[in-house]
Amino acid sequence: MSSHVTTSEGVSLPGRKDASAGGLSRREFLGKGLAVAGWGVMFASLGAGLYQGIRFLYPAVVFHPPSTYVIGQLKDFVTDERPDQYGVIFVDPKFKKDHRFFVVREAGRIYSLFARCTHLGCTVNWFEELNIFKCPCHGSEFHSNGVEFAGPAPRPLDRHHITVDNSGNIIVDTARVYSKDEFEEQKIFIEVG
Repeated sequence: MSSHVTTSEGVSLPGRKDASAGGLSRREFLGKGLAVAGWGVMFASLGAGLYQGIRFLYPAVVFHPPSTYVIGQLKDFVTDERPDQYGVIFVDPKFKKDHRFFVVREAGRIYSLFARCTHLGCTVNWFEELNIFKCPCHGSEFHSNGVEFAGPAPRPLDRHHITVDNSGNIIVDTARVYSKDEFEEQKIFIEVG
């Protein structure tokens, strides 16, 4: 059974289905499909805009950990050991992993070294058997007092602010960073006898 469509002039077109016979013509199908797609895009855009508008009303708050840490008391850093050739008696690396600093005990003072290499910011490691800090990224090396002696680091390791409170607790503030020159000028260390 062949299907024929008759035009208004009475011409019979073979192979075409009459739209009045219950089906959609190709033109109607495309028109309705594009209309549905257009409405879908419009509602998706409105939904995304509404979501962003509601999200705007609730600020994205970033919580930072505290920047001050109690590292012990003065009595915890008392020792009768002899200093090395750079004046350092010992380096305490236990704060490096969680807080990224070292506590250095010299003959007459205690201070905090930032464990960030001054070249590109990698975390330096303390090698007790060699008495040096080494950067694992580009090979910078620092003496036990934080002064650079090898590699591309342009200056000594930075220092953190360190104080003693009224109870005798030593407090390191990692938000306050000083260069070695500022550290010496402003005496950002704890003097011990």
